[in-house]
Amino acid sequence: MHTRILSRMNLEADILFRLLADPTRLRVVMLLQQAGELCVCELTHALDLSQPKISRHLAHLREGGLLLTRRDGLWMYYRINPELPEWAGEVLQATLAGNTVSQPFHDDQRALADMPNRPGAACCA
Repeated sequence: MHTRILSRMNLEADILFRLLADPTRLRVVMLLQQAGELCVCELTHALDLSQPKISRHLAHLREGGLLLTRRDGLWMYYRINPELPEWAGEVLQATLAGNTVSQPFHDDQRALADMPNRPGAACCA
């Protein structure tokens, strides 16, 4: 499904919308769109889901070309791929703008903001 995404110019709309069609993946992407970069532990806390479940969805998003990763010591960080086509970035931005106060996105943002020991402290300890 995701092997068709090879470069900035090759993202197809059906792939993007298939990736975003899953509620968990959409919630992850909305948090990343707002925050910029998040550790897996922040995502598990904000969404109140298990690490294996979050990691499985992150793998789909990464394989689809929507996310990039960065390792910092023990922690793996995810961010939206800045090489996405402009139209895809606009879709993500409009989706975030239209849903910041609706559920479950509002609760996810609040849970992330209230998370103790976020990165820079003792993340995931």
